[in-house]
Amino acid sequence: MKIIFGLGNPGPRYEATRHNCGFIALDHIAEDLGCSFGKKEQDNEIASSYYKGEKLLLAKPQSFMNLSGYPLARLCAYYKVDYEDILVIHDDLDLPPGALRLRRGGSAGGHNGLKSIIEQTGTTAINRLKIGIGSPRGSVIDYVISPFYADELPLLGPVFVQAAEAALCWASQGISAAMNLYNRSAKKEKEAEAASGERENKNS
Repeated sequence: MKIIFGLGNPGPRYEATRHNCGFIALDHIAEDLGCSFGKKEQDNEIASSYYKGEKLLLAKPQSFMNLSGYPLARLCAYYKVDYEDILVIHDDLDLPPGALRLRRGGSAGGHNGLKSIIEQTGTTAINRLKIGIGSPRGSVIDYVISPFYADELPLLGPVFVQAAEAALCWASQGISAAMNLYNRSAKKEKEAEAASGERENKNS
């Protein structure tokens, strides 16, 4: 079994906010797998399915962001899942909106959900899938619990579709394969955008 753990805050108040990128990505994965959320387990709302012979558990912690580590630790203990078989999906302030990056472990980087996970599991080795939300124009706290700006909305659909694909790639092929495919794709897109901008500047 593998666990895909999306970070977010429960309740309708936070449904479409930046901090709920993990929950939104899980909804896309569940749709791809043909399963649905509703069951509660170890303070998580869960959905489960099989993908290419691997059982997947999708989990949305119901403890609010700053306490995300408790539901994950309990879920791992209950199902006896190794931490290397977990993928945490979360928002990232250091990536621009629409960007995606997989990472094999690392520090919390100022993210309170990740900080709680590291504290409760005792490891920094858990795999991550980061979805960019960009830098705030004001207060960080207000920014992460606010909806995306109108000019960011066109970027949302594609990045969550790609996040679902990347998560399923991780589940079936592992973190190295997923990083090679999806981190490289993101780099190529960035290089193509830079090249396009240079051509426009030369022609202007």
